[in-house]
Amino acid sequence: MELTLLGTGAPLGLPRPDCPCAVCARSRGPRVRAATALLVDGALLLDLTPGAALAAARSGHSLVGVRQVLLTHPHDGPAVDLPAGLPTAGRVPDGRELTLISGHRVRAVPMDSPGTGYEVTSADGETLLYLPPGGSPAGLPEDHRVPYDLVVADVTGRPDALARLRATGAVGPSTDVVAVHLDHDAPTGAELDRRLAAAGARAVPDGTTLYVGEYHEVPDVPRRTLVTGGARSGKSVEAERRLETFPEVLYVATGGSREGDPEWAERVGLHRERRPGSWRTAETCDLVPLLEEDGPALLVDCLSLWLTDAMDRVGAWDDATWAAGGQTALRERTAELVAAVRATRRTVVAVTNEVGSGVVPATAAGRRFRDELGRLNAAFADECEEVLLVVAGQALVLRG
Repeated sequence: MELTLLGTGAPLGLPRPDCPCAVCARSRGPRVRAATALLVDGALLLDLTPGAALAAARSGHSLVGVRQVLLTHPHDGPAVDLPAGLPTAGRVPDGRELTLISGHRVRAVPMDSPGTGYEVTSADGETLLYLPPGGSPAGLPEDHRVPYDLVVADVTGRPDALARLRATGAVGPSTDVVAVHLDHDAPTGAELDRRLAAAGARAVPDGTTLYVGEYHEVPDVPRRTLVTGGARSGKSVEAERRLETFPEVLYVATGGSREGDPEWAERVGLHRERRPGSWRTAETCDLVPLLEEDGPALLVDCLSLWLTDAMDRVGAWDDATWAAGGQTALRERTAELVAAVRATRRTVVAVTNEVGSGVVPATAAGRRFRDELGRLNAAFADECEEVLLVVAGQALVLRG
């Protein structure tokens, strides 16, 4: 099955008309994206967008052989002229199946928002799932026995849709996931590629032709990632974003709760509101047993608070206790944690604070914490396939 993406952008395209934002300003040349439309084997057009005939011509194709035009969502962009000879566009009722003269079978997949998804099966058995902007499937079986060969979806706008597809088996390790309906709410260029790769997806330029069922290297999702940065740098948001397409995540909060501290309660509440409802939460600093167990992906937030707890347990804040064995006890605890990270089979994303670049702490205990956190960060990073430094909300790749 041959699939040509005539456009890969949001309904208004990218850049948006008269939008002064930074993403629109950078969306020039190969980064320009027309509204998403798919041409399947020259016979089926999914979504009719402005300039579809010209877009097809630019990619070396024609709409002359199109026998069916199907829409996935109400059109709210620029006016669309129906090219001469093209069949009238329509939508298939949810759950209904359509067989085309070309041999393709098209089934309408119900969405959890206005719109229709389409499952397309070629005469040779290759399968494609195409979802509308802002849509997630609401009608897939809980046990999807055979993964799709290709999924084309709004990965940046609805990462939870990809998580659900993975949970049901509709997206497997070899499924090629292509992000479309790209808007100015998502980054562009290399940053977009980096974020999508973390989700096991990719973006392609307008006019790209893909061959469904043909081998394509799926982005390798790092199994262990350390995200570091200063206070309010956006490191927790970055860590959460890396796991938002996973079907299951255990969020490990090492800070616990603090009675009588409304500011801390507000921070915890904001974190909970950001997280998908399907994630589970564990408030604990006992990370080693979690790392040794099999289970869903772990998001540990954060190592700084884990170290605070570890120093509390060994009495490391007191100079005399530190000299009398507290240092050795703490180093044993950190070595045990690092060894567990090295041996774990789970996907792990850990957050930590980057310290030591500012004012030197005024107390010996403060300097001790700074030094030990620096050592812990370095040892933990050595065991990670990817290490990110977040500055002003921007993630810089240090490794990976």
